[in-house]
Amino acid sequence: MLRGGLIGCGFFAANQLHAWRDQDGAGIVAICDTDPARLGATGDAFGIAARYTDAAAMLAAERLDFVDIATTPPSHRALVELAARHGVPVICQKPLAATLADAAAMVAACDAAGVAMMVHENFRWQAPIRALKAVIDDGRIGTPFFARFAFRSGFDVYAAQPYLAEGDRFIIEDLGIHILDVARFVMGEAATLTCRTQRVNPAIRGEDVATILLGHASGATSVVDCSYATPIHDELFPQTLIEVDGDRGRVRLGADYRLTIEDRTRIEERDASPPLLPWAERPWHGIQESVAAIQHHWVECLRAGRAPDTSGCDNLRTLGLVDAAYRSAATGRTLDVDPR
Repeated sequence: MLRGGLIGCGFFAANQLHAWRDQDGAGIVAICDTDPARLGATGDAFGIAARYTDAAAMLAAERLDFVDIATTPPSHRALVELAARHGVPVICQKPLAATLADAAAMVAACDAAGVAMMVHENFRWQAPIRALKAVIDDGRIGTPFFARFAFRSGFDVYAAQPYLAEGDRFIIEDLGIHILDVARFVMGEAATLTCRTQRVNPAIRGEDVATILLGHASGATSVVDCSYATPIHDELFPQTLIEVDGDRGRVRLGADYRLTIEDRTRIEERDASPPLLPWAERPWHGIQESVAAIQHHWVECLRAGRAPDTSGCDNLRTLGLVDAAYRSAATGRTLDVDPR
């Protein structure tokens, strides 16, 4: 069995620990958190005896096949580089780093140490989104030329994560990064980007609305549309709504995971609902299922010695779009981005 260590026992870590407990051939054997009370509660809840308040001590004492970093972004670079020095493959939560320079240094450190690196960018692993991508890959709608990726909600994300209200950057860095990655996954790399942001909620510091126009290298266009300021009676959080137009049809991922496929002769409806895992709960189950899916992919890649789809190198492209979005919003300009 592959032996893993988890660093960070905060808000999202319970999902990762539940999913690791269900993985065949891999599991978490040690945990680390700087808060002794949180560390103890997490260890007791998941039956993990090896507990550390210092990541360096854990990596020195334990024989680990990988480490899963579930801390906040300011600590990511030091922890990834620590794992690389110990020759331990590493998964790191998004956003990988606050700056592209830090992210590139983290990727370089893992490359130099010859260890695998994956970013826990799980939205593209959601079952409904993968179902939509499969329709496109099967050629049902022909060549895509337009798409819209929408995540609009009034859900109180600040209750469980109050720090989201405190940063100068918010929705692009926290949520838009996921949707931009999905846009890359579905439509291919972007070549140009234009972004406008708004702060609707006066109680927060950063932007809570972002509208991003992508010009893809293929010639297609897509819109990434994110809001945490939209009051909706029929709240869809945390669903991503997607529509893709092709030259022979269109596909839509609508509310409640309804997948609609249209071509010139017929309309087909499918239920693309994510499975409700035994430990999951609505409405989070779609994201929780994607955590299990990305972990399964990581285990497969470690065993096969191949780079994961959401490798550190791949994620630099998504981070590049996040960086470009903030620069475009600040300057009011359309920016060229590197599609390679």
